[in-house]
This record gives sequence, structure tokens and C-alpha cells, in this order.
Amino acid sequence: MPFHISLDGHTDLAARIYRQLRDGILDGRLPPGERLPPTRELARELDVSRNTVAVAYERLTAEGFLSGQVGRGTFVSADPVARVDRAAPAGAGVRPSARWRSLPPPLGADRSVPEFDFRVGAPDPALFPLRTWRRLAGQALRPSLLPRSGYADPAGLAALRVAIARHIGAARSVRASGEDVLITQGAQQALDLIGRVLIETGTRVAVEDPGYPPAERLFASLGARVAKVPVDAEGLDVTALARGTRLIYTTPSHQFPLGTPMSLARRTALLAWAERNDAVIVEDDYDSEYRFSDRPLEPLQSLDHHGRVLYVGSFSKTLLPLLRLGFLVAPASLRPALRQAKQLTDWHGDLVTQSAMASFIDEGLLSRHVRKATREYSARRDRILTFVRDELRDVLEIVPSSAGLHLCAPIAPHATVIVDDAITAAARAGVAVENLSRYGGTRDGLVIGYGLVGSERIDEGLSRLAACVSAAHMS
Repeated sequence: MPFHISLDGHTDLAARIYRQLRDGILDGRLPPGERLPPTRELARELDVSRNTVAVAYERLTAEGFLSGQVGRGTFVSADPVARVDRAAPAGAGVRPSARWRSLPPPLGADRSVPEFDFRVGAPDPALFPLRTWRRLAGQALRPSLLPRSGYADPAGLAALRVAIARHIGAARSVRASGEDVLITQGAQQALDLIGRVLIETGTRVAVEDPGYPPAERLFASLGARVAKVPVDAEGLDVTALARGTRLIYTTPSHQFPLGTPMSLARRTALLAWAERNDAVIVEDDYDSEYRFSDRPLEPLQSLDHHGRVLYVGSFSKTLLPLLRLGFLVAPASLRPALRQAKQLTDWHGDLVTQSAMASFIDEGLLSRHVRKATREYSARRDRILTFVRDELRDVLEIVPSSAGLHLCAPIAPHATVIVDDAITAAARAGVAVENLSRYGGTRDGLVIGYGLVGSERIDEGLSRLAACVSAAHMS
């Protein structure tokens, strides 16, 4: 066989042999009909066990790349299936519906790793209590549970639902029992379930402007007529809601992306509007676990006396997005439909992760982690505030905010900065940051996240960013 196999530096020898032979067949270096050495001969040549080569041959034969002929040997298959491009067909004649063709590419699909990452939406993985989590996950996967590992309640693990109800009751004054909670794969799935249950084609939905793009896109994908409602210093402008709106999505505790809380007067007005107009409010408690000063105002859910509010939360910013853990607190009238929607979507989530999270909350570890992480994020936030006020006060304004993992800095009224040019130059300098305008609204500016840049590195990253902003500043 005029074909060389290299095993240098590899521990899974059978897989290495398989891949090299497969690639040789696909690119034509091993043509159809080529006879391969017997397993014993190739094993001796490669100085591996015969069984290692046999495993590779067997897999290639099962996949149609090789064929064995008794008494003659093993040959490269002449079947065209073995030589087809392994990519899926292009399907040029098959297209999604129009509403999906109009949506932009998925967010995060091109998430590179810059030297200084000031983008929003991610906590610091270095703060994640990995050793503790591995212990809890190991306990959750103990052998005694395997006989009872069938399909489960679509609402999620009962122990986690009770733990979440207790946690958000103490930390956020949310009124809920375990029966009121439904576990989801992050906040985005909670929004999807709500949309499936409440939205029909043409349903009017209101979202904040500026606001959270994934929510707007999700509701549009379900056939809703989505209207953007402006946000001011007190939150969503209730007077701008259109008659006939049936669902209102808002982030009242920590408005995304501005960071301001909705005033009590505005919350009261929004609840009254929903009751008068037979509307539902989706309260996304976005990014509000980390608070640096005053206690937040009561959530809409705790002020609601008519069952108009669905409360959505997530552990993606508190712990890690990869855990895909969120939750939904819904009024009793919607719970049966939401459970059905959850079952039809994915039946239920990962019960091992849910069990670990229940223990994490019950042992007081979540509260401890939040306190520790809050101190670290507070230090980062203070450094950014100091830098912007000292070095960029003539260019940027800081929107007051006392929670979350980012700061919003619109361009000052009398400053002229080509923000996109500054962001492009910053990217070349190894700094990633986002323009406020990508989230809607009428103003350019910078949205500066501090979840992924440690305190000791913030000044250098901001110095590079400031140089790029100054270069894009037109006097």
C-alpha cells in the first residue's frame, strides 16, 4: 500500500488510523479497489496491536469505505457512497419560510476571543466554582439514580423548582411556590414557550427601544407584529403602547441595555394598562443579581394582583451560559399550556444539571457566589467609571446604573464621534466593544461589559479603546 500512516503524538491509535485511511479514500490517494495490508501486517509495521488495526478496519467497513472478500483480503470500496462529499447536500430548492429568511445570523455565532473583551452578556468563567460544581454534579449522577432515569416532568426537577422559588422570594421578593416555577433551557427558551402559548399570527407585541434583540427576533419568528416602544429615564413609555397590544416584553429591574430601573410610578401605570387592555407583561429580570448600591424596586410580579405578569429569570449571567438553566414563574391559568409546550419542545431539561443546581442553592452556595462575584464586578465597574470620567468625559456620558455586568455610555450631546470607526479600530487593537445603536434607540455610544476583563487588565484595555475613540473624534 503506497500510503503512509503517522501515529506520532497520538494516544487513540485506532481513531488515528481510521481517520488517515478515511481521508486517503476521500481524497483519492487510496483509489477504489486498492488492497489494504492484512491487519497483522499493518499492526507489525505500525508497532501497534492487531486489535487496534482491526477496530479501524471494522469501522471503515461498517461505514462503507472498505469491503472484505474472504480469502482475498480487504479492499477500498468501489461504492460511490464511500466517496461522496461528507457535507450535507446544499438543498438549493428547499427554503425556510419568509419570516426566517428576514432574520439576521444567530448572535454569538462568530464569538471570537479578543485580547480585551468588553462585550456584554457573559460572566467571568474564572469566578465559576468549578470544583464545587463538579462535586454536586457527581452526586447527582450517582448509580442509584439510574434505574429511575426515564422521562420526567416537563416543568423540571421538583427540588430545583422549590429551591428557585425560595431563592427569588428572598432575593427578589417574587411571590412563588415550587408549583409556580417551570425550569427552562435559559431565559430564551422561557420566552419561546411564552410566545408559543400566547402568540398567534398577527398578535401585537411591544418591546423596549433600545432593547434586547433576541426577544424581538423570537416574537417576530412566531408571527407577531412587533412594535418598538421608547424607553426614557423612568423606563418603558406606557403612553406609547398601541391599542390592541397583547404582550409587552420589558426588563424593568435593569433595563437592557441602558441599565436604568423602571420607576415605581411607571410600573404601576404599566400594570394598570395591561389590566385595562387585556394584555400580558413578560418581566425579564435581566442581569439583576449583581447589585452595587440600593436595593431594587419590587418586581412587577410582586405588584401584580391580577395574574398579568410572567416572570423570567436565568443563571446564565450569575454562573455560566453553558449550563443553560433558566426559569419561568407563571400564573396558574397558563401553567398547563406552558408545561405542554415545554414537553413538545424538548420534553424536559438536563436533570443532572438541575439536581446540582438545587443542591447549590440549598447549601447556600449560590448566595455565597453572588456575594463574592459582586465584590469583584463592583471593583471592575468602579475602574471603568473612573477611567471614563477622567479620560473620556468630553466624549461619553455614563447612564446611571446600580446593577448588572455592563455600563452604557452614549456619546455626549456636543461630541462628534464616528462610533463604528472607533469600534473597528479598537478591534484591530485587540479590544472588543459594542455600539449602543445595535440595540435600537436613536443614539450611538459604547456598551462596555466587564464580565470578561479582570480588574488588573481593565486600564490597559480602556487605554487602547480611548485612543481609538479619540482618533474617531471629529472636532
